[in-house]
Amino acid sequence: MNKLFHVTILILLIAASSCGPEVPVAISDSELSSHIIEQDDDIIIALGSCNKQDSPQIMWDDIINESPDMWIWLGDNIYGDSEDPAVLSAKYEKQLQNQEYQTLLRGTKIVGTWDDHDYGKNNAGKELKSKKVSRDLLFNFLDVDKSHSAWKREGAYIAHDLVKEGIKVKVILLDSRYFRDAAPMKNKRYLKPEGADVLGEAQWLWLDSLLTNSDADIHLIGNGIQVIAEDHRFEKWANFPSARHRLFELISTKKISRPVLMSGDRHLSELSAIQVDGLELPLYDITSSGLTHSYRGFSGEENQHRIGEVIPEKSYAVLAINKSGVDSIKVELRFMGDGQKLFQKFQLFPS
Repeated sequence: MNKLFHVTILILLIAASSCGPEVPVAISDSELSSHIIEQDDDIIIALGSCNKQDSPQIMWDDIINESPDMWIWLGDNIYGDSEDPAVLSAKYEKQLQNQEYQTLLRGTKIVGTWDDHDYGKNNAGKELKSKKVSRDLLFNFLDVDKSHSAWKREGAYIAHDLVKEGIKVKVILLDSRYFRDAAPMKNKRYLKPEGADVLGEAQWLWLDSLLTNSDADIHLIGNGIQVIAEDHRFEKWANFPSARHRLFELISTKKISRPVLMSGDRHLSELSAIQVDGLELPLYDITSSGLTHSYRGFSGEENQHRIGEVIPEKSYAVLAINKSGVDSIKVELRFMGDGQKLFQKFQLFPS
């Protein structure tokens, strides 16, 4: 267990062992979609990734029982794996026709980003020829309002505000596919070329503008792949060291309140944390994956930044946010499984 951070951790192990750039403009009010809730309850945000539209989807009833105010897709929302828009469209439609997912749609704000399998090709980046039409299909699946400015630019990055009981949560969903440079490999290991980028300059400037003078109490920043973990051999921001450093530096210099990263992709769930220069509190990365399948044959994996234990089982994550005092906000993270099985529970940003 990582002992660098004073994090109050309640770990309940229920089981023995337990997925041409545009010219950027300043952010305007129309950039953000706002979701304002008036009920006198916690803010509940559920998140997950790695969802095969043809596989049994056993988690939706549990997620619905959480009564989330928002559901966040963190990529591989379907397994499209095709550059044919007709194939992707049919797979999105199959997911939309899932009856329990329809129930969630009727009562919950749905937002999200993508990763490689819904983008269209495993591990693909900016070279994918079908990326423009693929982006439109993603936005249709997520029911992004046609008047939203995100439709007018390239890429799938977008932001949302969630406001409830005097707490403002800014949900920023980055696109780590559309503009990502090539990720060369040798002997099944990424070479980590210096200077290679993930977001592209237009998206960087958009993010900079979005974080400048932000008044949100909590900033949830999601994308498809892990940002903090750096020891495993798979896709991650650490394969792009310059971009990873730039993201950390941007979050630090903007002095935003309670930044939390979110990721999917891995077919396992875990919490990572790192101390970034300039931040008083640790920076967390919540990895929540996968909904319909998990890491087969998992025998362990190093992550020097991990807090708690790896969950190599089907799972989703829940954030419960409330005010515990006049100026104090409590953020609780739970990793959950089928039958509302509790794997682990953490208190983030303890006072």
